[in-house]
Amino acid sequence: MTTPPHLSSQLAVNVLDAHSLLAAFGVLGVGVVMFAETGLLIGFFLPGDSLLFTAGLLCTKTADGSVRLSLAPLLVAAAVGALAGSQCGYLLGRKAGGALLARSRSARLHEGARRAEELLDRYGQAKAIVLARFVPVVRTVLNPMAGALGVPARTFTLWQVTGGLVWSVGLTLAGYALGSSVRGIDTYLLPVIALIVVVSLLPIAVEVLRSRKAAKEARG
Repeated sequence: MTTPPHLSSQLAVNVLDAHSLLAAFGVLGVGVVMFAETGLLIGFFLPGDSLLFTAGLLCTKTADGSVRLSLAPLLVAAAVGALAGSQCGYLLGRKAGGALLARSRSARLHEGARRAEELLDRYGQAKAIVLARFVPVVRTVLNPMAGALGVPARTFTLWQVTGGLVWSVGLTLAGYALGSSVRGIDTYLLPVIALIVVVSLLPIAVEVLRSRKAAKEARG
């Protein structure tokens, strides 16, 4: 019995590669990955930034690849997945406390939890929830951490929606804008994605520099 071609491509998908995920699952895959990465601790390794940017790029007419997506459904899937995932992670944290994280043996996940706590301590709840969206692993861990640490539900929901929309819609539209202006840009995905990852860390870098400057002025 032969396996249908579309099923074979899904079985062979590389979950660490944005283009492979999009080729196999399309817009639906974006929503599922956004939910898993932001709502489930097992999704910390998924390529959120690169997936959003690549998906936006593949909505353009200038993309030369075989994968073509529609922008409006993509934006909806990305936003719904990111927002629902974060809210789910928060509720799991409130219910299970730190038990879920304690059971994990992943050093990367525990490092993300440490950084999430640092964000909450240094910048306060609102700013930390927004900034965490732009930091891989931290955006996975901060949501259950916020629930476990007793961040009020109204505060968490307001700022996770704000950060989630800026992150998911912003990166998708950035990919779309670049793909619309540069023909064949999808052939240079690896360096472009590396640039996007660096850019996504800029909000944290700016906040670190700002807080150090404020601390220095306070001492002086």
